[in-house]
Parts: sequence; C-alpha cells; structure tokens
Amino acid sequence: MGENLVLNMEACRKAGMENFMFEVVTDNRIDLTTMSRVREIVVPPSYETKSGARFKARALQYCLEEEINRLQDCDWIVHLDEETLLTTNSICGILNFCEDGTHQFGQGVITYANGEIVNWLTTLSDSFRVADDMGKLRLQLKMFHKPLFGWKGSFVVTQVGAERNVSFDHGPEGSIAEDCYFSMVAMKQGYSFDFIEGEMLEKSPFTMWDFLQQRKRWLQGLLLTVHSPKIDAAHKVPYLQYLIYRIFNDEFEMLLALSVYAWTTMPVTSLQLFLCPLFPLPKFILFDTTIAFIGAINLYMYLFGVVKSFSHRYR
Repeated sequence: MGENLVLNMEACRKAGMENFMFEVVTDNRIDLTTMSRVREIVVPPSYETKSGARFKARALQYCLEEEINRLQDCDWIVHLDEETLLTTNSICGILNFCEDGTHQFGQGVITYANGEIVNWLTTLSDSFRVADDMGKLRLQLKMFHKPLFGWKGSFVVTQVGAERNVSFDHGPEGSIAEDCYFSMVAMKQGYSFDFIEGEMLEKSPFTMWDFLQQRKRWLQGLLLTVHSPKIDAAHKVPYLQYLIYRIFNDEFEMLLALSVYAWTTMPVTSLQLFLCPLFPLPKFILFDTTIAFIGAINLYMYLFGVVKSFSHRYR
C-alpha cells in the first residue's frame, strides 16, 4: 500500500497536479499519517449505515458522512483499489473529464500485465476484460452515456455532490457488487456517464482460487442487483417487448440483466463443445454462422486484450 501511494503521488506530480490528496479507507489502522498528502480514514467497528450496508459499501458510505467528509460538492473523487497504479495518460484523461464537467461519473480502461507477472493463467484470462473495456464500456459510455451493461469499482471518477446523492447505503443486497448497484441507482436518478481516456494498471489475482472467488463474488453481487426490488423490475426483465418499449423510452437498466443472464448460463452453452459431436443436430446455416461469429469475437477479444496489455513492455 505505501509503495503504491508513493508511485501514485509521483505520477500526479509528473502530470503537473498540485491540488490533490489521497484518502485511504481501512478497517484497521496502517499508520500512513506520516506521509504528506495522505489522509487515513479508519472505519470504526461500531459504525452502521441506515440500511445496513456491509463490506466496501459500508466503508465508502462512512467517508461520505457529514463529520468525515471534507470535500465540497463540486470536488471530484477518483476511486482506486489498493493495487491500482495511475499513469500520466490516465491522469490527463481524468483532468480533461473534470474540466469538461458535462457528466457526473466517468470510467476508463484498466490493464493487468503490470510489473512482474505472478500468475500467467489469471493474467491472460483478465486480458478479456481489457478488450471488454475498450469495446463494451467505451461504447455504452461514449454513445449512450449510461452504464447499460455494467460498471467497475476501480478507475471510477465521481463528482462529490452526485456521489453523496446516490450514496452507497443500499442495504446488504447493494453491498456485494456495490459498484454496479451504485451505477444502476445513479442512472435511475438521471445522472450521466462518460468514458475517460487513458489507462490504469492493476494485477490479476495471484492464484486460481482467488480468481474463482473473485468471479463468484461478482456473479452473486450482479444477480442481487438484477433482482433487487429497489430497482424497477421493468427495467431489467429480459423480454423482447420490454426491450423494444424501453429503448424507445430511453430506459436501459434491463440490459444489465441480459448481460448477467448470459454470463450465468455460460457453463451450459459451453457444453455444446462436447454435446454436438455426441448428439449432432441437422445443419442450420444461419444458426451455425451466428455461433461461429460469437466464438470468433470472444477469441478476438482475448487476443486484442493480450496485445493491449503487453504492448507497453516492448515499446
């Protein structure tokens, strides 16, 4: 943590920033107060939110409380994970986004091949996420200015006033995938989003067990978000008539449900690799072409993500 703080402060100074501060939110004190421009916020064990938010959502909500928050509504927050490293181009992208001031929330690309590769399998697996950021994330934020298919918890830029209005206090169901739940509530309240140029650096999980646990948590949290009664169910029902109706009425939250259900059923659809040779079906050229196209796109995303992630090593 301390080493990453030093690297990130150096990146800010290199980019010419003068008015900034790092706030580290933790459940246990780690004694960072000796570092300049660093404020350590320790969440007391007795703290409870109004709705009973837990985990990271509880900690983030604590920072927004009146007696803790020192920021003005016009200030900006950049949310980072403990392993996230800033780059000069990401800082420039954030400054441009904040200077423009048109949108209240923004997000950009994260790559996962930073520094020494601890686990090649998990790092290569995360290359898909890089292509996902460059494609799906960029499209939804640039064209529609809404997080139609999801939202990450790192490289998140928010305006303080908007973040406090949306809040992270959404109960236990909004505490697993707190980032995605937050984005759905913000979209429902009419806030706008944009894509931020530049990229930040992170590391993939060090073991396959950590990798699988991470995906398990994401899936559980996304399913809780999709089925939450606090978000209008009509925005999430994956039926064609609702899709058509909502597109023309500028309501897109239900697309998150389509994305989550597709991810949830992926193990079932993957079984076709083994079932098709055993139980061949009559050929249907349109169906076969569609399946081949989807498979090719997924393969391309892995290759694109690898090139994007490792290109900086050979410059």
